[in-house]
Amino acid sequence: MQRRTILGLIAGGIVGAGALTTLTWAQNSEEEAPVSGTTTPVSTPEGTAKQITIWRDPGCGCCDAYADYLEGNGYTVTRIDDRNFDKTSISVGVPKEGLGCHLAKIEGYFVSGLVPVEILERLVNEQPEIAGITLPGMPANAPGMARVKSGTLKTYAFGEGGISVYSDE
Repeated sequence: MQRRTILGLIAGGIVGAGALTTLTWAQNSEEEAPVSGTTTPVSTPEGTAKQITIWRDPGCGCCDAYADYLEGNGYTVTRIDDRNFDKTSISVGVPKEGLGCHLAKIEGYFVSGLVPVEILERLVNEQPEIAGITLPGMPANAPGMARVKSGTLKTYAFGEGGISVYSDE
């Protein structure tokens, strides 16, 4: 019962925020080869590169803008074309009602949507026992959609324990 309530809140938040988007995917690229344009690793203070892989629709401009945002924040981004990333997202546990505009993987966690860097870094530093996090839809104030984040963004954790709010900032 609690899971349905949370899923309803996620779906309601998407619709209420005007962020629900209908996407149609024509084909799936099964390859996991990086798309041309990946960058040279950027070193962190500890001397290791921050790596993230993104599965996204090849024609999605906001996904490219989000990848550029991550690169500007010291990440090495591998971009993988996958027109069916939504199905891939669901297969790794992202709630259907909580899908973001692409799927990413960082340090063993799945991340759906345009999640700000500070939340990604908290996820990696805290290492909670979850499968990942999602920022549903395509919020207009999220990285990749806006030049500067304004207002709050609600990110959800998902995994064996169900769905819960991970961040509301």
